Amino acid sequence: MPPLDREQRSPQRLSDELWRTTLIRVRGEFEEMPGLRLTREEAKALLGLQDSASIGVLDRLAQEGFLWRSPQGEYMRRHDVP
Repeated sequence: MPPLDREQRSPQRLSDELWRTTLIRVRGEFEEMPGLRLTREEAKALLGLQDSASIGVLDRLAQEGFLWRSPQGEYMRRHDVP
């Protein structure tokens, strides 16, 4: 299946600029609050994000190795892992 071009992207998808600034903002929240642990639902509420954006940002930061997702579904800074 060919990749979607910009015109075919989901209307819920963040613009590239908003995606980058959201990644930076979420990373900053975890850096400013040591020991912060958030589920996807908690992150969505705290950060004011839509479901898809919340999942995407948290999963991206986990893929980069900045966050770790616990078996209980909580995201935390990798260096805070018990």
